[in-house]
Amino acid sequence: MRKIIHIDMDAFFASVEQRDRPSLKNKPVIVGGDPQSRAVVCAASYEARRFGVKSAMSCSEAKRRCPQGIFVQPRFDAYSEASDAIMEVLKTVTDQIEPLSLDEAYLDVTQNQFNEKSATRLAQHLKAEILKKTQLTASAGVSFNKFLAKIASDLKKPNGLVVITPQEMDAILLPLPVERLWGVGKKTAEKFHALQLKTVGDVRTVTEQVMIQQFGSSGSFFWNLANGRDDREVESGWDPKSCGTERTFAEDTLSIAKLVEVLGDLAAEIAETLRSRSWLALTFTLKIKYFDFRQITRSVTFSIPTDQASMIEQNLKAMLVEKTDAGRVPIRLLGVACSGLIRETDPLQFYFEFMNQ
Repeated sequence: MRKIIHIDMDAFFASVEQRDRPSLKNKPVIVGGDPQSRAVVCAASYEARRFGVKSAMSCSEAKRRCPQGIFVQPRFDAYSEASDAIMEVLKTVTDQIEPLSLDEAYLDVTQNQFNEKSATRLAQHLKAEILKKTQLTASAGVSFNKFLAKIASDLKKPNGLVVITPQEMDAILLPLPVERLWGVGKKTAEKFHALQLKTVGDVRTVTEQVMIQQFGSSGSFFWNLANGRDDREVESGWDPKSCGTERTFAEDTLSIAKLVEVLGDLAAEIAETLRSRSWLALTFTLKIKYFDFRQITRSVTFSIPTDQASMIEQNLKAMLVEKTDAGRVPIRLLGVACSGLIRETDPLQFYFEFMNQ
């Protein structure tokens, strides 16, 4: 049986602000834009959450609910630096790590650096080390698959540690609303409710075939989750902060036309990778290695994150022509990378959209 840990930092952005500015400790901190604008909340401290403030809420609504809230602008460099420190701690236990965002990751600790059989003890160790290295608290969930580990980490926030064993699974899982099943959003939840399926326990009362008839191929996935089954592996090959692709030419080239053609292919690959993972990116980097192995990079950062190949390609082509020696010095390698990644559903995405209207 696999041993999976889900680490989820507590109110991450707001906690970093409180750590770096002691005057904000124990106060309702709201990370976002001006409450007079159409900006949304990126994160809220637990003190602010008590007033009903939550991520993706408009800042004006947050101000109405929590008049004493202290609004601070996001500092992405600070959050990225803290995330780096957290990931370094996780790597001391296993290299089987699947980061989901700057502040959240799965670990498969079935095999681990300490040869420790208890995933619970490893989770305790990780929480203590993260606190020691960053002065930030993390909540942890431990179970035998990713879905249940995620459920566990949400049960006792902040600074919690919950273990879901096979024996305890039903007592925890069955009373939960169907919205806690992965992939069940507002529209899908309405369909569940129309079928009188309001809890995970209700889903257990119907057959897998009925779920498939009602929800298509997703029905089988939902049914298996409701039964505590999740065979998905921890995908350790995905970097939450950057991804890239490149081409090495069989012969060094001076042809702008060939470089532009390849650049279009690379932009399309990057865009497809982002879409397949439901990510958007802020920064795109062009990498060039000349015939003499001299290497340069040129970057562009958009005001709004994107996964659109045409936008990526257009901007990278402009940099290729205007800011490199393409066409004058032979090139042996061309690459494209993206960074500043956020999920399509991340409150930061809404923040960027509203701030740039």
